[in-house]
Amino acid sequence: MRKYKAVIFDWDGTVMDSTYSITHSIQLASQDLGLPVPSREEASWIIGLSLETGLYRILPQLDEHTMPKFIERYRHHYFQRDTNLKLFDGMLELLNELKQQRILLSVATGKKRLGLDRALQATGLGPIFNATRCADETKSKPDPQMLHELLWELDIAPDEALMVGDTTHDIDMARNAGLDGLAVTYGAHDLRTLQQSEPVEIVHDVAQMHQWIGQRLC
Repeated sequence: MRKYKAVIFDWDGTVMDSTYSITHSIQLASQDLGLPVPSREEASWIIGLSLETGLYRILPQLDEHTMPKFIERYRHHYFQRDTNLKLFDGMLELLNELKQQRILLSVATGKKRLGLDRALQATGLGPIFNATRCADETKSKPDPQMLHELLWELDIAPDEALMVGDTTHDIDMARNAGLDGLAVTYGAHDLRTLQQSEPVEIVHDVAQMHQWIGQRLC
Protein backbone atom coordinates (compact mmCIF):
# COMPACT_ATOMS: atom_id res chain seq x y z
CA MET A 1 0.00 0.00 0.00
CA ARG A 2 1.38 3.38 -1.01
CA LYS A 3 1.92 6.10 1.58
CA TYR A 4 1.41 9.68 0.46
CA LYS A 5 3.38 12.84 1.15
CA ALA A 6 1.13 14.97 -1.04
CA VAL A 7 -2.54 15.14 -2.02
CA ILE A 8 -3.51 16.91 -5.23
CA PHE A 9 -7.16 17.93 -5.52
CA ASP A 10 -9.28 18.76 -8.48
CA TRP A 11 -11.39 21.83 -7.63
CA ASP A 12 -14.88 21.93 -9.16
CA GLY A 13 -16.99 19.01 -8.01
CA THR A 14 -14.26 17.77 -5.66
CA VAL A 15 -13.40 20.60 -3.27
CA MET A 16 -16.15 23.06 -4.19
CA ASP A 17 -19.80 22.29 -4.82
CA SER A 18 -19.93 24.09 -8.17
CA THR A 19 -21.12 21.42 -10.60
CA TYR A 20 -24.65 22.78 -10.94
CA SER A 21 -23.46 26.37 -11.43
CA ILE A 22 -21.09 25.28 -14.21
CA THR A 23 -23.61 23.16 -16.07
CA HIS A 24 -26.39 25.73 -15.74
CA SER A 25 -24.10 28.52 -16.94
CA ILE A 26 -23.22 26.44 -20.02
CA GLN A 27 -26.91 25.93 -20.71
CA LEU A 28 -27.72 29.63 -20.27
CA ALA A 29 -24.85 30.68 -22.55
CA SER A 30 -26.12 28.25 -25.18
CA GLN A 31 -29.55 29.84 -24.94
CA ASP A 32 -28.06 33.32 -25.24
CA LEU A 33 -26.37 32.40 -28.53
CA GLY A 34 -29.29 30.42 -29.94
CA LEU A 35 -27.35 27.15 -29.83
CA PRO A 36 -28.70 23.68 -28.96
CA VAL A 37 -28.82 23.47 -25.18
CA PRO A 38 -26.82 20.49 -23.88
CA SER A 39 -28.35 18.30 -21.23
CA ARG A 40 -27.06 18.56 -17.68
CA GLU A 41 -25.31 15.21 -18.16
CA GLU A 42 -23.58 16.43 -21.34
CA ALA A 43 -22.56 19.70 -19.72
CA SER A 44 -21.25 18.00 -16.58
CA TRP A 45 -19.12 15.58 -18.62
CA ILE A 46 -16.73 18.39 -19.61
CA ILE A 47 -16.03 19.49 -16.03
CA GLY A 48 -12.33 18.99 -15.36
CA LEU A 49 -11.29 19.73 -18.92
CA SER A 50 -10.28 23.19 -20.04
CA LEU A 51 -13.53 24.97 -20.88
CA GLU A 52 -12.76 25.46 -24.57
CA THR A 53 -11.67 21.84 -25.06
CA GLY A 54 -14.87 20.56 -23.50
CA LEU A 55 -17.17 22.98 -25.29
CA TYR A 56 -15.88 22.03 -28.72
CA ARG A 57 -16.84 18.42 -27.92
CA ILE A 58 -20.42 19.03 -26.77
CA LEU A 59 -21.17 22.03 -29.00
CA PRO A 60 -19.59 21.33 -32.40
CA GLN A 61 -21.41 24.40 -33.75
CA LEU A 62 -18.86 26.59 -31.96
CA ASP A 63 -15.85 27.84 -33.92
CA GLU A 64 -13.00 30.29 -33.37
CA HIS A 65 -15.35 33.20 -34.06
CA THR A 66 -18.23 32.21 -31.79
CA MET A 67 -16.20 30.67 -28.94
CA PRO A 68 -15.11 34.03 -27.42
CA LYS A 69 -18.72 35.21 -27.29
CA PHE A 70 -19.79 31.93 -25.69
CA ILE A 71 -17.04 32.21 -23.07
CA GLU A 72 -18.12 35.78 -22.33
CA ARG A 73 -21.73 34.70 -21.78
CA TYR A 74 -20.66 31.70 -19.70
CA ARG A 75 -18.53 33.87 -17.43
CA HIS A 76 -21.36 36.40 -17.13
CA HIS A 77 -23.68 33.75 -15.76
CA TYR A 78 -21.10 31.89 -13.67
CA PHE A 79 -19.52 34.92 -12.01
CA GLN A 80 -22.95 36.05 -10.85
CA ARG A 81 -23.00 33.12 -8.45
CA ASP A 82 -19.42 31.92 -7.92
CA THR A 83 -18.83 33.92 -4.74
CA ASN A 84 -21.85 32.16 -3.18
CA LEU A 85 -20.52 28.67 -3.86
CA LYS A 86 -19.66 26.48 -0.87
CA LEU A 87 -17.07 23.85 -0.06
CA PHE A 88 -18.40 20.33 0.30
CA ASP A 89 -19.24 19.43 3.89
CA GLY A 90 -16.13 18.33 5.75
CA MET A 91 -13.68 19.57 3.14
CA LEU A 92 -12.30 22.47 5.19
CA GLU A 93 -11.69 20.20 8.16
CA LEU A 94 -9.92 17.66 5.96
CA LEU A 95 -7.66 20.27 4.37
CA ASN A 96 -6.78 21.81 7.72
CA GLU A 97 -5.94 18.42 9.22
CA LEU A 98 -3.75 17.45 6.27
CA LYS A 99 -1.97 20.79 6.52
CA GLN A 100 -1.35 20.28 10.23
CA GLN A 101 0.18 16.89 9.45
CA ARG A 102 2.57 18.61 7.01
CA ILE A 103 1.07 16.90 3.97
CA LEU A 104 1.78 18.86 0.80
CA LEU A 105 -1.48 20.11 -0.72
CA SER A 106 -2.05 21.12 -4.30
CA VAL A 107 -4.77 21.87 -6.87
CA ALA A 108 -4.90 20.62 -10.47
CA THR A 109 -7.93 22.14 -12.14
CA GLY A 110 -9.57 22.72 -15.49
CA LYS A 111 -10.39 26.26 -14.34
CA LYS A 112 -8.51 29.23 -15.68
CA ARG A 113 -6.15 31.04 -13.33
CA LEU A 114 -8.57 33.94 -12.94
CA GLY A 115 -11.35 31.61 -11.84
CA LEU A 116 -9.24 29.64 -9.39
CA ASP A 117 -7.76 32.76 -7.83
CA ARG A 118 -11.27 34.15 -7.34
CA ALA A 119 -12.33 30.91 -5.66
CA LEU A 120 -9.25 30.75 -3.44
CA GLN A 121 -9.79 34.34 -2.34
CA ALA A 122 -13.51 33.82 -1.68
CA THR A 123 -12.89 30.69 0.41
CA GLY A 124 -9.70 31.91 2.09
CA LEU A 125 -7.96 28.67 1.10
CA GLY A 126 -5.06 30.20 -0.80
CA PRO A 127 -2.48 29.80 2.02
CA ILE A 128 -3.37 26.13 2.51
CA PHE A 129 -2.07 25.00 -0.88
CA ASN A 130 1.62 24.61 -1.66
CA ALA A 131 1.12 24.74 -5.43
CA THR A 132 -1.68 25.07 -7.98
CA ARG A 133 -1.99 24.52 -11.71
CA CYS A 134 -4.74 25.67 -14.09
CA ALA A 135 -5.80 24.65 -17.57
CA ASP A 136 -4.65 27.90 -19.19
CA GLU A 137 -1.10 27.38 -17.85
CA THR A 138 -0.41 23.90 -19.18
CA LYS A 139 -2.00 21.06 -21.16
CA SER A 140 -5.57 20.05 -20.43
CA LYS A 141 -6.53 16.88 -18.59
CA PRO A 142 -6.08 13.94 -19.08
CA ASP A 143 -2.61 14.90 -20.36
CA PRO A 144 -0.20 14.33 -17.43
CA GLN A 145 1.78 17.56 -17.87
CA MET A 146 -0.21 19.39 -15.19
CA LEU A 147 0.73 16.75 -12.61
CA HIS A 148 4.31 16.50 -13.83
CA GLU A 149 4.73 20.24 -13.22
CA LEU A 150 3.20 20.02 -9.75
CA LEU A 151 5.39 17.06 -8.77
CA TRP A 152 8.45 18.97 -9.91
CA GLU A 153 7.42 22.04 -7.91
CA LEU A 154 6.69 19.96 -4.81
CA ASP A 155 9.89 17.91 -5.33
CA ILE A 156 8.21 14.54 -4.87
CA ALA A 157 7.93 11.33 -6.87
CA PRO A 158 4.69 10.13 -8.51
CA ASP A 159 4.27 7.27 -6.05
CA GLU A 160 4.35 9.75 -3.15
CA ALA A 161 1.29 11.70 -4.33
CA LEU A 162 -2.45 11.04 -4.57
CA MET A 163 -4.77 12.69 -7.09
CA VAL A 164 -8.38 13.22 -5.96
CA GLY A 165 -11.08 14.02 -8.49
CA ASP A 166 -14.71 13.64 -9.48
CA THR A 167 -14.23 12.88 -13.20
CA THR A 168 -12.60 10.30 -15.42
CA HIS A 169 -10.42 13.14 -16.72
CA ASP A 170 -8.83 13.41 -13.26
CA ILE A 171 -8.32 9.69 -12.81
CA ASP A 172 -6.99 9.19 -16.34
CA MET A 173 -4.57 12.07 -15.82
CA ALA A 174 -3.36 10.50 -12.57
CA ARG A 175 -2.74 7.15 -14.24
CA ASN A 176 -0.93 8.84 -17.14
CA ALA A 177 1.38 10.52 -14.62
CA GLY A 178 1.98 7.40 -12.51
CA LEU A 179 -0.11 8.56 -9.54
CA ASP A 180 -2.86 6.80 -7.65
CA GLY A 181 -6.26 8.31 -8.42
CA LEU A 182 -9.01 8.51 -5.79
CA ALA A 183 -12.47 9.10 -7.29
CA VAL A 184 -15.43 10.78 -5.60
CA THR A 185 -19.01 10.18 -6.70
CA TYR A 186 -20.57 13.39 -5.34
CA GLY A 187 -19.37 15.55 -8.26
CA ALA A 188 -19.78 15.55 -12.04
CA HIS A 189 -19.36 11.88 -13.06
CA ASP A 190 -21.45 9.04 -11.69
CA LEU A 191 -20.20 5.79 -10.21
CA ARG A 192 -20.47 3.72 -13.40
CA THR A 193 -18.57 6.34 -15.42
CA LEU A 194 -15.82 6.64 -12.80
CA GLN A 195 -15.37 2.87 -12.60
CA GLN A 196 -14.29 2.86 -16.25
CA SER A 197 -11.10 4.71 -15.28
CA GLU A 198 -10.24 2.12 -12.60
CA PRO A 199 -9.33 4.45 -9.72
CA VAL A 200 -7.45 3.02 -6.76
CA GLU A 201 -10.62 3.60 -4.70
CA ILE A 202 -14.01 5.28 -5.00
CA VAL A 203 -15.58 7.19 -2.09
CA HIS A 204 -19.03 8.70 -1.84
CA ASP A 205 -18.53 11.67 0.48
CA VAL A 206 -15.81 13.72 2.14
CA ALA A 207 -16.06 11.74 5.38
CA GLN A 208 -15.14 8.53 3.55
CA MET A 209 -12.36 10.38 1.74
CA HIS A 210 -11.03 11.69 5.06
CA GLN A 211 -10.91 8.21 6.56
CA TRP A 212 -9.33 6.60 3.49
CA ILE A 213 -6.60 9.22 3.08
CA GLY A 214 -5.91 9.33 6.82
CA GLN A 215 -4.84 5.68 6.77
CA ARG A 216 -2.34 6.25 3.96
CA LEU A 217 -0.19 9.21 4.99
CA CYS A 218 3.57 9.12 5.43
